[in-house]
Amino acid sequence: MIRIKKAIITWGVVILWAILIFFMSNMDTNESNGKSMKSIDKAIESTLVITNKTGITDKHPSNKKMEKVIKKLNQPLRKVAHASEYLVFTIILIIALSNTRVQGKKIYIIAILICFIYACTDEYHQTFVKGRTGQFTDTLIDTLGGVIGCLLVIIKNKLLKKGNIFNKIKEKHIKKSNVC
Repeated sequence: MIRIKKAIITWGVVILWAILIFFMSNMDTNESNGKSMKSIDKAIESTLVITNKTGITDKHPSNKKMEKVIKKLNQPLRKVAHASEYLVFTIILIIALSNTRVQGKKIYIIAILICFIYACTDEYHQTFVKGRTGQFTDTLIDTLGGVIGCLLVIIKNKLLKKGNIFNKIKEKHIKKSNVC
């Protein structure tokens, strides 16, 4: 019964994340660009405040320079955001699949396949949103995020399975403290 509840909850989280992706893709170009540029501006401003307070820098760039930097960073950071949202989506998918007794390499193949299919439908959906276009390159970026998510889970599982270095250090520390 607990396993069924876990499966229902994790699949619910997958669906909620998919809905979040849908709503983010439903923003028109001006709203989407405006939000990402505003986020970049806030990040730069916060960084400048910290670097000025710590003495690393001592001035603030002109508004013209700030706008230029924000425009340069906007496109690549939007692509990173694409990949990141699908990285999270895929990790949640892996958890949901494992709670429904899918095991082994199948989990990763199915998760990447679902990620790719959802990315395709998301890009198609964007063709109906004002000022947005569906681009296959974005589908590939999204899927790359999913692949990276799978790799992170695989690495984490291998570290836990083999007993990573932190567990070995902990064991040595426990043995030393028991000797004293």
